[in-house]
Amino acid sequence: MFKYVVKRLLQAIFILVGISLILYILIRIMPVNIIRDKYYATHAQSDASEEELQKILDMYNLGDNSFKGICYGWWTWISNFIRGDLGNCLSRSEAVGDVIFRNMGLSFAISFISLILQLLIAIPLGIKCACNQYSKLDYTVTVLTMIGISFPSFFFANIVVKIFAVDLGWFPTGSLTSADLPTTANGFTVFVNMVWHLILPILVLTVLSIGSMMRYTRTNTLEVLNADYIRTARAKGLSENKVVYKHVFRNTLIPLVTTLAGILPGLFGGSMIIEQIFSLPGIGNTAYELTQKGDIPFIMGYDMFIATLTVIGILLTDIMYAIVDPRVKLGK
Repeated sequence: MFKYVVKRLLQAIFILVGISLILYILIRIMPVNIIRDKYYATHAQSDASEEELQKILDMYNLGDNSFKGICYGWWTWISNFIRGDLGNCLSRSEAVGDVIFRNMGLSFAISFISLILQLLIAIPLGIKCACNQYSKLDYTVTVLTMIGISFPSFFFANIVVKIFAVDLGWFPTGSLTSADLPTTANGFTVFVNMVWHLILPILVLTVLSIGSMMRYTRTNTLEVLNADYIRTARAKGLSENKVVYKHVFRNTLIPLVTTLAGILPGLFGGSMIIEQIFSLPGIGNTAYELTQKGDIPFIMGYDMFIATLTVIGILLTDIMYAIVDPRVKLGK
């Protein structure tokens, strides 16, 4: 196990170095220099100074376009990233790391609650449909999940807003708290108001994700149900519940572990479209706003942050294989 983890860590470092190189080179070969354009857009022609502009470019490691300068700029940037210094935003007088971690909490809360609901609904439902293949329940759930999978997130979110917020008026939308909430409201009142605003975004994220996880669970369960050892367990007289929840369920988890690789970046990366529609101040909405403004330091820092989480998620997924399947030997 230890040798395998060390090997995977070394591979992860190699992958992250490659990602950082690609990301930095893409920024450097952009057809326009956003920093230069923004500088001249905010300075009158008489006030513009090439020396001042060059200092700004050097501050963001984008000043020297020679091969040596590019290598030095990348090394400086990635060294700062390793130390936790993601640089400073162009459009805000804040550090990139502060912007990410300040807005990450809300996105994490929404994604985490949605993930728990997905697991609680999709996995039991997938197993139930597999155990009752071609039943009315199986056909009904299959049709509904296929409809849910087919809906684009922005389309389904707007339908939910139209029905539950505009027509019925059951839920508020457009911000994290109500505009008429008194400034003297206590913490509990504010918390309840925020929870009420987050019901629709969580509902949308959960419904859109249940379908794929349920279908994945159903397919894997059907494969396991046809295995020889399941027929043997039934022949030995074990109850159906024991066969399903002791033997089938554990082996169904093995392929599902693969989906864990995308959970970690999904939890911390936010949902850009959903946060945009519901005007939530999460990291997804912030990333969309600063990307539109061409905030290069934020784009680079945020992308490397997500890439790091993705690599960690893949590593944790490989380790989880050994937990759910003893046949997997990570030491080899």
